[in-house]
Amino acid sequence: MAGNYYAPFSVRIPEELLHKIKALAEQNKRSANKQVEYILERYIAEYEAENGPLPSWEP
Repeated sequence: MAGNYYAPFSVRIPEELLHKIKALAEQNKRSANKQVEYILERYIAEYEAENGPLPSWEP
């Protein structure tokens, strides 16, 4: 498969948290999905800055 493939991943979160994510997404002109992706990418970058790189994944 060419290009980026985004694997589906379901997650259950409290409604209040989802509401807040959607509010942030709207402020940032993103979908809620892209907002969650952005939050996770920032968290991992911060983690790796403090603890070293995590292993890479090769399909």
